[in-house]
Amino acid sequence: MADTAPSKPTACLAMADGTVFYGVGFGATGQTVAELCFNTAMTGYQEIMTDPSYAGQIVTFTFPHIGNTGVTPEDDETANPVAAGMVVKWDPTLASNWRSTEELKSWLTRTGRIAIGGIDTRRLTRVIRQQGAPHVAMAHDPDGNFDVDALVAAARAWSGLEGMDLAKEVTCAQSYRWDEMRWAWPDGYPRQEAPKHKVVAIDYGAKRNILRCLASAGCDVTVLPATATAEEVLAHNPDGVFLSNGPGDPAATGEYAVPMIKTILDTTDLPVFGICLGHQMLALALGAKTIKMNHGHHGANHPVKELETGKVEITSMNHGFAVDAQSLPEGVTQTHVSLFDGSNCGIRLSGRPVFSVQQHPEASPGPQDSFYLFERFAEAMEARKTVDA
Repeated sequence: MADTAPSKPTACLAMADGTVFYGVGFGATGQTVAELCFNTAMTGYQEIMTDPSYAGQIVTFTFPHIGNTGVTPEDDETANPVAAGMVVKWDPTLASNWRSTEELKSWLTRTGRIAIGGIDTRRLTRVIRQQGAPHVAMAHDPDGNFDVDALVAAARAWSGLEGMDLAKEVTCAQSYRWDEMRWAWPDGYPRQEAPKHKVVAIDYGAKRNILRCLASAGCDVTVLPATATAEEVLAHNPDGVFLSNGPGDPAATGEYAVPMIKTILDTTDLPVFGICLGHQMLALALGAKTIKMNHGHHGANHPVKELETGKVEITSMNHGFAVDAQSLPEGVTQTHVSLFDGSNCGIRLSGRPVFSVQQHPEASPGPQDSFYLFERFAEAMEARKTVDA
């Protein structure tokens, strides 16, 4: 009689509290240690894996159909996956999409990212929600040999994201220009050939689609590394300064980012716009504080209310830290709040064209509910030119 015993697990996910999940490994082999989060988006797994904001994190996808549209270079938010690994319910099926150029499994193997399937992701998500984002060690071994005690010990020994500056690890090595605009059928990504505004974008881990949205709003974009000084920013004679998304603890990145932003605010009247980590950097520069969230916000269905108009936007979120609304100083107004938990999602400096949001307006979950923020930034730069004329 044929052996009908279940096949041996080829991947293992071990939490710092000793909880262990076994499953089927795919992608690269080896071991990685990171914080575990979950993302509720039904689409966009490639954009999520290549979003630099996910550095230091393994992503649990709550939607079961991951991999069925394959991957395409057009959807990369940066050159290679940045998330440390992925956890899914089902082993990915073969891709079925006219834009696909590669299977998810081979893409992960080629780019060195570990993944595990066959996991009860609903149970895992409940654990994260109830206990907070855990530290985990994940291993993939085709032979199914795991030292579970060593994996648990590795998860316990990991220092975690608090106090960790990851922006320096994902930022660009040198400055560059960007003129590619948002994707449009049937031509793909057109080029901005008649920009109206010079923008310096500080790269704390910038997504490509944010830069595309700036270009589509009429901006000639120069991207500078996260460690750029105010003098280096102003040497480009910009009409506005953009602060990008990024990973890690904002307080740690703020050690070098906040002094630069303060100098820009104190010595110029330039419009400043921040997204995600850039939002948190601006808040810190204005005197507010940031806090670590229990399990963060990660998904493409997060309702955010703009307090001034009462409008509710469906937004994309990816953050494990938040601006403490109670710490906002006088002269700084809260502009947006999450309708999930009331946490801060936007601020504005009174009387100045300086503002930021926690959500990702470039990610198009609404699909264009929040694109007005890029237009608002462009309008602020145009208004400044009109006054100076």
